[in-house]
Amino acid sequence: MKHWLRRQRYLADFTLAALARRRVKNTGLIVIYSIIVFVLASAMMFSAALRHEAGTVLAKSPELIVQQLVMGRHEMIPGSEIEKLAGIRGVAAVKGRLWGYFYDSVNGANYTFMVPDDDSYDLQPGEAILGEGIGKARDFTWDTAPLFVTSLAGKMVKFTVRETFADDSALLTADLVLISEADFRSFFDLPPDVYTDIGVSIRNEREIGTIVQKAQLVMPNARFVTRSDIERTYQRLFDWREGLMTALAAAGVLAFAIFAAEKASGLSAEEAREIGILKAIGWDTGDVIAMKLWEGGLISFGAFLAGTVFAYIHVFSFQAGLFEPILKGWAVIYPDFALAPYIDGLQLATLFAITVIPYTAATLVPIWRAATADPDQVMR
Repeated sequence: MKHWLRRQRYLADFTLAALARRRVKNTGLIVIYSIIVFVLASAMMFSAALRHEAGTVLAKSPELIVQQLVMGRHEMIPGSEIEKLAGIRGVAAVKGRLWGYFYDSVNGANYTFMVPDDDSYDLQPGEAILGEGIGKARDFTWDTAPLFVTSLAGKMVKFTVRETFADDSALLTADLVLISEADFRSFFDLPPDVYTDIGVSIRNEREIGTIVQKAQLVMPNARFVTRSDIERTYQRLFDWREGLMTALAAAGVLAFAIFAAEKASGLSAEEAREIGILKAIGWDTGDVIAMKLWEGGLISFGAFLAGTVFAYIHVFSFQAGLFEPILKGWAVIYPDFALAPYIDGLQLATLFAITVIPYTAATLVPIWRAATADPDQVMR
């Protein structure tokens, strides 16, 4: 074992010296290789972090959301339905929710108006709590100005801003306006006993399917959306954005594939001459193949490591600034937040498999041909 380790160390030392002799060519190769890994890793890390963040956020949402449908369209749901749902065995709590969208013609952005489910906010009529994205869209600070919006009836409404949400909650609150129930009903001209939808908390998540079946009997015209349904929707959305970013890197991946194929087609005259000399001075075929595998492995692994590290810094320190519009979206207001570092090990292993292994394997065929040939023939 010690002999084998010593042999591998000598081969690695010789390979590093050989790479240093062709430093310009190898540096250019590693840079291009690293850029390809950087783009792919950035898309993967960003989408994985968003999935993790969304999963964490949705863990606090109701297990079931009930919406009223009229001719297949979402309508306001009467408060009388709350008692029907509360009577189903296994339901822990039922609460009507009030939320809606408002288009601000001042900046072309959509705001989400909502009555908080948590009574701890204790919002008084005329008060509001705002997301940090609204201030950026309106280009003013809440210390000096209230929020003026025009209701659906054309009436100018003034809200005193009590506070704003912190930046670390921007994923949820960037476009959010929390107001009292009285202000919400007045702003959207709603009658007193209707809700946007109903949130249902269930004691045992394994009983969700059974409870939905029972609820469908008492509310045949309703739509039932489980938390897992919402999670799947988010997963598809993030997969789509990740795929779009990966598609933009397709040209680079194609170039890399062409390079790997060219690498497999044969060695340069200088490399062939070097192998011939090594064979002539006593190196056997196994040593030559091992040396070239070390070379391919050092280049590919070095590029993979550099690209992955820079992608990590790019995503979690600079919020994926180079690809932010593609990965986050193109809305007037979109979240400006720092993602909690999270890496999907399976995605990282997949990236390693599609970038490092093909290049390293592509060196085997031409090396084997040169290493098994007569040294004099190879040098000629």
